[in-house]
Amino acid sequence: QVQLVESGGGLVQSGGSLRLSCAASGFTFSNYFMSWYRQAPGKKRELVALIRSAGSSTNYADSVKGRFTISRDNAKNTVYLQMNSLKPEETAVYYCNAVGLPAWGQGTQVTVSS
Repeated sequence: QVQLVESGGGLVQSGGSLRLSCAASGFTFSNYFMSWYRQAPGKKRELVALIRSAGSSTNYADSVKGRFTISRDNAKNTVYLQMNSLKPEETAVYYCNAVGLPAWGQGTQVTVSS
């Protein structure tokens, strides 16, 4: 059974930083691209960042380039999202996903105050 457990969210002031973690189980983590999405109230879920299975290549939404960094530790079955210079409009629930697997965790709430 695929499980994804996100953590690390919280309340931060505009310009602050947070590091999200996603612990994965139930599948061969190192074989999958991993991604982070976010969903703000009343908006569609959007892709934030993607990392390939070996961690050798990453992609980012234009809105977060230069501020967010996705990384992974295949030995720990964990993917991370380092978020710097956060903006109030980035308040959302953040989710991780194994690309190609129809499974989502409960997400972690990130609230950025102005």
